[in-house]
Amino acid sequence: MGTDATTVDAYLMDLPDAHRHTLQAIRAACQELLTGFEESMAYGMPSYSRNGEIEVAFASRKQYVSLYILRTDVVAAHRDQLAGLNVGKGCIRYRRPSQVDPLVVESMLCQTAGATGPVC
Repeated sequence: MGTDATTVDAYLMDLPDAHRHTLQAIRAACQELLTGFEESMAYGMPSYSRNGEIEVAFASRKQYVSLYILRTDVVAAHRDQLAGLNVGKGCIRYRRPSQVDPLVVESMLCQTAGATGPVC
């Protein structure tokens, strides 16, 4: 699902309702928990960077919602809690917005905020 949106607000407004509500909740968690990160649009999706490196992003795709946690140690630490989802090196794909567990997302964001190692 490509976008011409130049702001996160515009991006979210263009989404179908089910995806919009889920991604608005993820955005709110990012804004609350990723202290010191900069929100921007990068690679056609909302992203959060620190020291010029993107560490978290999310997107609405036609068949799923994706959350990018670009610290492999964070994804690895939560792999059991992500069972049943399509999980790659740094991308978690939720086929249905209802699969997004806000507590797991918050835990991953908190761990990302405290991490200092390399980003994948």
